Amino acid sequence: MSEHDTLSYIQGMNENIVLTPEEVTVLDAINQKIASGQSLVDIIEYFFKETQHIMPCDRIGIAFSDDGKRLTLYHVIASYSPLYLDKGYTADLKGSSLEKIFSDRAPRIINDLEEYYKKNPKSESTQLLLKEGVMSSMTCPLYVEGRIVGVLFRSSRKKNMYGPREVMLHHAIAERLSQAVEKAYRIEQLTQAINAYMEMLSFVTHELKSPLSSIVTLGTTLRQGYFGQIQEHCKNTIDRILVQAEYLLAIVNEYLNLARLETASMPIRKSSVTIATDIIEPALAIVQPQADAKHITIEKHYEDITLQCDPDAIKIVMHNLLSNAIKYNVENGIIRITVTRNDVCRIVVWNTGPGFPEEQKHKLFKRFSRIETNELMARKGSGIGLFVSWNIVQLHNGRIYAHSVLGQYAQFTVELPLD
Repeated sequence: MSEHDTLSYIQGMNENIVLTPEEVTVLDAINQKIASGQSLVDIIEYFFKETQHIMPCDRIGIAFSDDGKRLTLYHVIASYSPLYLDKGYTADLKGSSLEKIFSDRAPRIINDLEEYYKKNPKSESTQLLLKEGVMSSMTCPLYVEGRIVGVLFRSSRKKNMYGPREVMLHHAIAERLSQAVEKAYRIEQLTQAINAYMEMLSFVTHELKSPLSSIVTLGTTLRQGYFGQIQEHCKNTIDRILVQAEYLLAIVNEYLNLARLETASMPIRKSSVTIATDIIEPALAIVQPQADAKHITIEKHYEDITLQCDPDAIKIVMHNLLSNAIKYNVENGIIRITVTRNDVCRIVVWNTGPGFPEEQKHKLFKRFSRIETNELMARKGSGIGLFVSWNIVQLHNGRIYAHSVLGQYAQFTVELPLD
């Protein structure tokens, strides 16, 4: 019987097939399993195991359709190894034998893959299946709201194993299975988009950091007269260039830290550090020129505290807090840095300035989120620094929080465990 004849036979005979009580029991159990919200991988593996005695099968694969243009294998499970047609395999639908499934919206049965391959020698997927010893297959579309979202491949290492009954058994669970496929497909798309975004973000920020650092270094050297006397109006121009370059470099560093956090490439390596001398003072040295430019007074009240933390990571936190304390401060303002020991190591960065409304402070530690007051929005910021800081403190099993009196001050507190 040809492939076309088989499909016609199936479509004509399905209405005359009656499921046995055992088949109904198995299919009900599978439907309940799918409805319980298990992951798609768990569902497919359960489906493979529980239908062995009612549907011939040595292998099951499930693939997603990308807008009807290509198929990508999401998961494969088989009773044998090795697998040559495995997870991640992608093929264009146009011009392939699977294209007919999407146009006809009907299952496809091939009960002799060897014969099929002789007629379709360009089919790479058939060649790989034959290499695994597969002899017959049934491919069924999966629908959500009338739209094909993927296909289910059921394969056997014996010939002539599939017919109308197997198609009917598939249809009995197709709707629920399709819903699980749709959910997994959306998650897969979202994951791929996030990974692509983070890879691009990491690449771009990494490539920008070195040239921007060079611009700042060379500009500073030029401004200080190492290459000869600079006229005053030229110094002013160089200063403006440096301000913009330093701002861009700060943004790049924030995005680079975000990319490292999001891709889990910022491991926490703890060592014994003295908070004031090893963390705060080095961070303060970096931002001191900005503080001097605004004539800000920095008050320090340190207790001598040593603890285990990642010094590089905590320096990022302190640099973010001190930079913000300068950025959102007023001319001739004050920054007060306090380090105390209670049941934890508590670091407080307090600054004069506009502060923020208490009812909006829930926005502070969210990605790309900024507090929306006219005065705060007028200052340049990305909404990344505090989010990165929050993540780093969380990785240390610590806590970071903020308090403010609008129009008077803002205060940020970091608590790190002493153990």
